[in-house]
Amino acid sequence: MRFQAAVLRSYDAPFTLEEVELRAEPAAGELLVEIAGTGMCRTDLAVRRSAGRSPVPAVLGHEGAGTVVRTGDGPDTGIGVGDHVVLSFDSCGRCPTCRGAAPAYCDSFASLNLFGGRGEKPARLTDTSGNALAPRWFGQSSFAEYALVPARNAVRVDPALPLELLGPLGCGALTGAGAVLNTFEAGPGDTLVVLGAGAVGLTAVMAATAAGALTVAVDRHPERLAAAERFGAIALPAASPDLPERIRRLTDGGARYALDTTASPPLINQALHALRPTGSLGLVARLHTPLTLEPGTLDRGRSVRHICEGDAVPALLIPRLIALWRAGRFPFDELIRTYPLSGINEAERDCDAGRVVKPVLLPDKASG
Repeated sequence: MRFQAAVLRSYDAPFTLEEVELRAEPAAGELLVEIAGTGMCRTDLAVRRSAGRSPVPAVLGHEGAGTVVRTGDGPDTGIGVGDHVVLSFDSCGRCPTCRGAAPAYCDSFASLNLFGGRGEKPARLTDTSGNALAPRWFGQSSFAEYALVPARNAVRVDPALPLELLGPLGCGALTGAGAVLNTFEAGPGDTLVVLGAGAVGLTAVMAATAAGALTVAVDRHPERLAAAERFGAIALPAASPDLPERIRRLTDGGARYALDTTASPPLINQALHALRPTGSLGLVARLHTPLTLEPGTLDRGRSVRHICEGDAVPALLIPRLIALWRAGRFPFDELIRTYPLSGINEAERDCDAGRVVKPVLLPDKASG
């Protein structure tokens, strides 16, 4: 079948909307999903800086949501034609971490998600000239009208929900909220510092507020700080003099948890200084420079660790976030601005310039 997709042909080129060809039917355990909307995530845009590790030309996109239009033969996956699904990251389901309910740390995570998916001969996804396109970015490649995905990636949702807006629950919101609810298990009386008030940081603020934790949000953009305040946080500019001391005063001697979404070594060090004894810092952004920790940052039992995909089992966390949203306690939809898929380059420019927190791309037939 042929359909429209946004193709990244080189690391420094704009996306091009092209007709692509899917040269395979769903195999056992796979679903063909008609995309209603897909979020644009910083991880999609980071392919431009991947130094060749992520192959191009490629169809990216990994926050898709849509309707199942075809299923593969084989054992029942519990998802059928007509079901509405949110798509999340890929995992093998067989390695020790997958079997231990930690699919974000799958032994094959990099090959399945970050590096274009499996090599396939003959290629399943091509342009109209027959040239292969790197498939299955995060198991989905959803900057397109259709995506062929493992059923393991898909989480069935209520068809009464606005499907086109739900894609960010599969990664960005999953990461921010999951760090708070799964990794930190934050609750009433806990204190949290969130560094960076983008999509991941703001959904972390929402989750912390829903959990009853006191949250301090740090960012350099006044409009992002205003959003964090609207979602329940105390806002502090990143350039605040003596930032750790201000955080310690606000959190009665130091925060119990800190979440960094900035990958800024100076801010990471300040957050560690702002932790109380035995406090912990989670890193979700990929570091692009060496992280040198200042003396004293890990004293008194403080710790630092990387958090991938919010330590989430998507089939468990996505329904939990939807329930919070329906109760008015997780307003992730307020971060979204929609664009037609043909406007993907405008969405990228707005994202880079900070004019939008979470772009969501709608296939042109859906947006028109």
